Amino acid sequence: MSSRHANFLESERLYFKPLSPKFLSQKYLSWLNDEEVFRYLESRGNYTMEGLKRYLNEQYEKNILFWAICKNDTNSHIGNIKIDPVNLEENYGEFGLLIGDKTEWGKGLAKEAADRIITYCFEILNFSEIRLGVIEENEPAVHLYKKIGFEIISRKKNCGVYGNRICNSLRMSLKRENFF
Repeated sequence: MSSRHANFLESERLYFKPLSPKFLSQKYLSWLNDEEVFRYLESRGNYTMEGLKRYLNEQYEKNILFWAICKNDTNSHIGNIKIDPVNLEENYGEFGLLIGDKTEWGKGLAKEAADRIITYCFEILNFSEIRLGVIEENEPAVHLYKKIGFEIISRKKNCGVYGNRICNSLRMSLKRENFF
């Protein structure tokens, strides 16, 4: 995948670099252990610095489409975005996004990051579709994905407990022709 993975992408307020062990920090660790940040994530907190280091090394070794999201003006790492797995036979990728720095929530940065990476996947990698899974009760994420153009393709009831509630999950899809 490395020949297809952009080492540096940029948007108006953000830049994207492949996520690597260089991004290991106390700040990053704090996001993963913040209940408000991990509420709808499968990882569910309880990360240690050693565990995060191991995770970053594993992801880096897998050589997947996984970027750190950084702000142009401050060079600060505010989240991550990935396309994993990639299915080359069916020409689609599975999308994931995390803005871990809560001080950056509500500023449109998640949409800007998603738009840039999805554009890269459709224009450069020539994907025909991007798919994702999201907890239905994660209303800000569902709203964002619908705004980008994702459509709900299925709903799974009672998929797990998130935020002390039994939640449903949604599968969503964005076709190339519906994005541009």
